[in-house]
Amino acid sequence: MWCAVWDFEVSPRQSIGETVLEELRERAAADGVALRVGVVVEHNDAVLMLEHEEHVEGRSPLHLPGTVVRPGESLAGAVVRAVREETGLAVVDVVRHLGSFDYLSSAGKPVRREHFAAAVESAGPVRVTNYAEYRWVPLSGELPVTPSIRRILMTYQE
Repeated sequence: MWCAVWDFEVSPRQSIGETVLEELRERAAADGVALRVGVVVEHNDAVLMLEHEEHVEGRSPLHLPGTVVRPGESLAGAVVRAVREETGLAVVDVVRHLGSFDYLSSAGKPVRREHFAAAVESAGPVRVTNYAEYRWVPLSGELPVTPSIRRILMTYQE
């Protein structure tokens, strides 16, 4: 039987360093934006992308795993939770920060999405929850994503 665990925070290794994470949180607070995280998970030169069953015209149907950062939650904790909840994979290291972009939520509120590279314990099995399916998309080809995500993935490849 499967059950969700909501009230604990897993502490992965943080190659990125706690000061970087705290600076990102402080900058978002000073700028008055809500925080979200997006996560790049790579396996065999391909990145894990999630696909909604229905997608909005003009937007890419493919997304990186991600979530809203809850009040009091660390950025590393949000990364772990996003990957676990959306894919069933276990993050073992938050490796590095890849950049961010700001946008307005569907409710018209300012949001900053910080992106991180993360290492997982194993690349499978992937169990999607909020999405119709997943794909491992090769990093070497044309990536079917928005320009903002393409920029994040280009930074990841540097």
